Amino acid sequence: MHGSARISSIDTSIIQSRLDEGKIAVVAGFQGVTEDGAITTLGRGGSDTSAVALASAFHAEECEIYTDVTGVFTTDPRYVSDARKLKEISYDEMLELAYLGAGVLHPRAVEYAKNSKLKLVVRSRFQMKKAR
Repeated sequence: MHGSARISSIDTSIIQSRLDEGKIAVVAGFQGVTEDGAITTLGRGGSDTSAVALASAFHAEECEIYTDVTGVFTTDPRYVSDARKLKEISYDEMLELAYLGAGVLHPRAVEYAKNSKLKLVVRSRFQMKKAR
């Protein structure tokens, strides 16, 4: 269904061939193609879910997600002044926060990472290190 599609498979061959040629592959997240060839979208959280799915398809050890928050906190730091930033969190704890509306990661991205045993790293897009 358009706007809430699910990922059933990923063909990495074209991306891999570009990487093998020493090229940079730019992949649009959030979208896909149905079995009939129609373009569809994954809906809310689709970009994070795409990143996790691609990382998993390439057997990466981890997937970095850059977001507009500075990390995962014990509670919303906008409303609770003594909220603590968590250094680590389990998949199940992150899933619970995601389902409760934490807004850091979409539950489908966390579920995909959990099922793939892929480490997720949340980084702030405001604190990105400059490329060398």
